[in-house]
Amino acid sequence: VRFVESGGGLVQSGGSLRLSCAASGFTVSSYTMSWYRQTPGKERDLVASISLGGGVPQYENSVAGRFSISRDNAQGTIFLEMNSLRPEDTAVYYCNTHPPRTVWGRGTQVTVSS
Repeated sequence: VRFVESGGGLVQSGGSLRLSCAASGFTVSSYTMSWYRQTPGKERDLVASISLGGGVPQYENSVAGRFSISRDNAQGTIFLEMNSLRPEDTAVYYCNTHPPRTVWGRGTQVTVSS
């Protein structure tokens, strides 16, 4: 099982980023997939989820209306489109199944400057 996240970076408040996650080693299309984020000293929090069939996504309240999760089952890739970014969105972002497996990728750092 492997997760490789990419697409993070430094962006100004109000900007946008698109994160990608390449998942492999299991049948990605058979799982609900999620994005999580973590800041230093805090637990990893669920940000967004998308069901195995790509049904109605679920979002944490603070990102609803600004973030959009999608998936490409054929490629085993999960995306997170992030708009209207805020400094409080600064974190390391990870993808995983939901509920998450014990294996995690390295994540991708998102830094939003004010």
